[in-house]
Amino acid sequence: MRAIRVASAALLTASVLTLTVPPASATVTNDENNGITSFGFRVTPSTIAAGGQVTLGVDSCDGDTKVTSGIFDDAHIPKGQSSTTAQVFWDAKPGAMYEVTFDCKGETGKTDLTIATGRDGDHSRPDQHRPEHSTHKGVKAGTGGSLGGLDAHEIALGGALILGTIGTAYYKARRRTGDDNA
Repeated sequence: MRAIRVASAALLTASVLTLTVPPASATVTNDENNGITSFGFRVTPSTIAAGGQVTLGVDSCDGDTKVTSGIFDDAHIPKGQSSTTAQVFWDAKPGAMYEVTFDCKGETGKTDLTIATGRDGDHSRPDQHRPEHSTHKGVKAGTGGSLGGLDAHEIALGGALILGTIGTAYYKARRRTGDDNA
């Protein structure tokens, strides 16, 4: 009889602890296709200084590819070619992450381009600036951190709930009833 109570308490504790773990897929991506496309795409290098040049590559696209981002002018990779280059704007914010979208015949794939930090001097150049017709798509921010959005109060409350569950399970497993003394 005691083994059944111990097993029940252990199962209850394991269930509660499992429910307190956030799902890993919640922070992976917010793409509807999770970055999986029928064609391959890449930005090389994936970290670049403001004003630098990146190579935009695509594989297995049977049509023209349009590449857009808020950090460089829209680029075009014609059918039959696998890459093109783009100049990153000089006013790119160091340390920021920008989303790059590849569109192959209506199917889109997205990846990130990070602007390197640690540059000296002024980050803007008057001779090269963002054209007026370019639409700024903004910086992709808020995707990092293992405790994103949790404050100390929420962490303490979660810890208290876990400890309370473990304590209750231990108490129930160790409690003796009148039937055990007979």
